[in-house]
Amino acid sequence: MTHVEDELRTQPECWTRAAAGAVEHAGVLPAPGERVALVGCGTSYFMAQAAAVLRERAGHGETDAFAASEFPHGRAYDRVVALTRSGTTTEVLELLDALRGRTRTTAVTADPATPVMTTADDSVVLDFADERSVVQTRFATTALTLLRAHLGLHTEAAVADARTALAAPLPEGLVDSTQFTFLGRGWTVGLAQEAALKMREAALAWSEAYPAMEYRHGPISVSTRSTATWMLGEAPEGLAAQVRETGGTWVVGGLDPLAELVRAQRLAVAVAAARGLDPDRPRHLTRSVILDAPDTNAR
Repeated sequence: MTHVEDELRTQPECWTRAAAGAVEHAGVLPAPGERVALVGCGTSYFMAQAAAVLRERAGHGETDAFAASEFPHGRAYDRVVALTRSGTTTEVLELLDALRGRTRTTAVTADPATPVMTTADDSVVLDFADERSVVQTRFATTALTLLRAHLGLHTEAAVADARTALAAPLPEGLVDSTQFTFLGRGWTVGLAQEAALKMREAALAWSEAYPAMEYRHGPISVSTRSTATWMLGEAPEGLAAQVRETGGTWVVGGLDPLAELVRAQRLAVAVAAARGLDPDRPRHLTRSVILDAPDTNAR
């Protein structure tokens, strides 16, 4: 069993622990009414997108999400929350350092022995969800579970659905698809982006993600008998029928959307295996992106 397989199977237990700890960490997570930005890179950025939509729609306050490298420094926030599994990602550390002394910051990380612990004002350590793999699975979903629980939106039904996602077989023939599209609405748009990223990272698969209604505005043109379109959450009326008319496979997301992401993680591993790839060794990737310091002598 690969590290990715082993780690993604532990997600129900990790979610339960994160939800139980949400009250303990309430003091360093965004308070109702605060204007908040959530930031991250790659997978963490997509989780930030999902959490931002959940928080704002729950009435807790204006909430934005940015890739750490694209943070708008001209805006004022009460708190910036950075999601960073490794605690060493260059763009995150540079942003937190730039915000020091003028905006309160919280880091949600997996490793307490990393620079982010002293760069951020506050921290939440989810070390039980840390990973050996390059490809993120359980840390990302556990961090999002923490934030869902902090908002009062986590339920044990999500954990039960995650167990179902791990136990139930994937749709027959899905692994043989040549292209995969993941769709979301609201907070699940970020989950769709993450599902597509997992397919690219672990299986080198052609995968895309869109807001569900946007799929009609061009991307559906690639749908054919060898493609699969997977909806995370409730689909817009009529979209499933339109996809099926193309001959493509429509995958219904009937579980909690975060549990559907677990199913997508399993698919990525299965496609990698079918293609003779090792998901623990994704091409051109490392566990953390640490950029070289600029050469001050460069001309």
